[in-house]
Amino acid sequence: MADKSKLPVPQPTPETQHFWDATKAGELKLQKCEDCSHIYFPPRPFCPKCASKSVKVFSASGEATLYSYVINHRPHPAFDGPYSIAVVTLKEGPRMMTNIINCEQTPERLRLDMSLRVVFEDLSQDIALPYFEPMEASS
Repeated sequence: MADKSKLPVPQPTPETQHFWDATKAGELKLQKCEDCSHIYFPPRPFCPKCASKSVKVFSASGEATLYSYVINHRPHPAFDGPYSIAVVTLKEGPRMMTNIINCEQTPERLRLDMSLRVVFEDLSQDIALPYFEPMEASS
């Protein structure tokens, strides 16, 4: 990344505060409906499948697979290019938009269905962003 200060800083809301608190602590949190068992992302106070307000927050595994991506070659003040804009499928089921880091940004290296794990990078004193890296990246 070139200059993290050029990224917009997410503004937590009462519905998303638990997510941002967790990412700052190095943990990925999801929500699960206690009525229909649907697991979802992004955070919201009701189930997007059945509209139940009976939901619980839980710790996700942090594992995912690469579902889709595009490699952006256009300049961006916050990123060294090229960089990937990706959608990953979390092990628990939901999909999440993110960036793939710590690997070459080429079609040969970014393989669909490749195994990924979450990593966190501080954006500010209060916010850490979840990114994903290949499982075979340095442990």
